[in-house]
Amino acid sequence: MKVRVLGCSGAIAKDCRTTSFLIGDNILIDAGTGVGDLTLDEMRQIDHVFLTHSHLDHIAALPLMLDAVSSLRGTPVEVHALPAAIAALQAHVFNNVIWPDFSSIPSAAQPFLRYTPISVGQRVTIDARVLEVLPAVHTVPAVGYAVLGATGWWVFSGDTERNPAFWSWVNAMPVRHLVIETAFSNRESALAAKSLHLSPTTLAQELSQLRADRAFPIYITHTKPSETSLIMEEIRQFDTAPSGEGATAHDIRWLQAGDLFDL
Repeated sequence: MKVRVLGCSGAIAKDCRTTSFLIGDNILIDAGTGVGDLTLDEMRQIDHVFLTHSHLDHIAALPLMLDAVSSLRGTPVEVHALPAAIAALQAHVFNNVIWPDFSSIPSAAQPFLRYTPISVGQRVTIDARVLEVLPAVHTVPAVGYAVLGATGWWVFSGDTERNPAFWSWVNAMPVRHLVIETAFSNRESALAAKSLHLSPTTLAQELSQLRADRAFPIYITHTKPSETSLIMEEIRQFDTAPSGEGATAHDIRWLQAGDLFDL
């Protein structure tokens, strides 16, 4: 099983697509602008969309994708999300004002879109692939996800600030890859705290909760394009600090659209 990074930027710009991951060929985690790089046939194969939360950069392509492929499909696309995120989609996107209500067309009995509520801690199995819903701490109800591969879990934090429950899960499970957000640099730490995102300083605090025997690549996602270089430099500084000065000795990398994980 493969995880393909369609988008992982914290905002749009040339060559910057917002969050979306393709699991195999028929599951999306989030539906940011990266979905737009899929071919029509690739989009047509997507049966399930797992949303972390309702913010625009994580759902922007969902209405447009449904419009593009619904007439080519015989079954609805199933959107899995927290009840609050589903309510936000119904009230503010698929409301027959911003976009048609695809959950009731062409008919309520045979819609283009079907909602499925999820909850933290839930495991969902689709075609023998297991996804677990993880806790996140954000300005709206939000989650992360873990996907089980042959040798361990691929884990995505979603948009989150400091989150002890997340690390309890990571420390208890055989994690193979960790994708974690760091949206702002330290110079924007106040904004990061207000918007419930991580900065390099709070990322270092979070990583300090990892058990000493945890060893896997850590991929940084959701960086603002104007701050990516600075964010990665600030992470490099704490990651290579002498012992006693915040050293972590982690394998930390910058995630990019087009990256592929083989699970």
